[in-house]
Amino acid sequence: MAWPNILQRGTLLSRFSHHHVVVFLLTFFSYSLLHASRKTFSNVKVSISKQWTPSAFNKSVDLPVEIWSRNRLFPSAEEATLFLGTLDTVFLFSYAVGLFISGIIGDRLNLRLVLSFGMCSSALVVFVFGTLTEWLHFYNKGLYCCLWIVNGLLQSTGWPCVVAVMGNWFGKAGRGVVFGLWSACASVGNILGACLASSVLQYGYEYAFLVTAAVQFAGGIVIFFGLLVSPEELGEEKLSPSVQKLSRLRAKRHPWPGQPSPFFPGEL
Repeated sequence: MAWPNILQRGTLLSRFSHHHVVVFLLTFFSYSLLHASRKTFSNVKVSISKQWTPSAFNKSVDLPVEIWSRNRLFPSAEEATLFLGTLDTVFLFSYAVGLFISGIIGDRLNLRLVLSFGMCSSALVVFVFGTLTEWLHFYNKGLYCCLWIVNGLLQSTGWPCVVAVMGNWFGKAGRGVVFGLWSACASVGNILGACLASSVLQYGYEYAFLVTAAVQFAGGIVIFFGLLVSPEELGEEKLSPSVQKLSRLRAKRHPWPGQPSPFFPGEL
């Protein structure tokens, strides 16, 4: 039985250069890190709930809970759990709205800058939300809601940008194989987030946020200096004559910025 052409003699792999591999890995792990920070919040909810509720009550004197436990947000674990669910809701709502906004911004600005800004800024918000507030023993429901709304908007920059970059580099040939492998980034991110959080959770939930925020911030720096959003950034002098010819032909068809990249390997 004859194999499909795309599977014969490494036809698919021969279409891609080391630049494609780098782009694949950078976009894969950038979105994985974004998912890891989201997973951290889910993994430490129990610890947060305990921290936000009084651990004991003074039975000998009749004192209000606010006086007996000044640094606590809620009088019971049930109310803390309800508020954590509210944070999930506002995050998902802001994330959904942000996807539309980020797509528009990504079409008009450099995808590398948008993605790296979103990753680094989101890491700073996560650090303030989970680590800095705990170190300062500052608990405020309004602040938590605002921070998590901003985090949803910043995290929404990830998906439109990485998909656009992948579309610039990988064409129709082998798209199912390439994107099938690449789409595992969300699951890998969830696993990574669970591992990072569980490794330091014994020291306090604030360190779980600290570790994931630090790793995500470092990933944003790598994206800023290492990601090529399209083959056009390599310059025509580094491309084959056939690709240069195709570039000029398609540039005449799509002279406006933001059009699809002319360097799809599947079309060569």
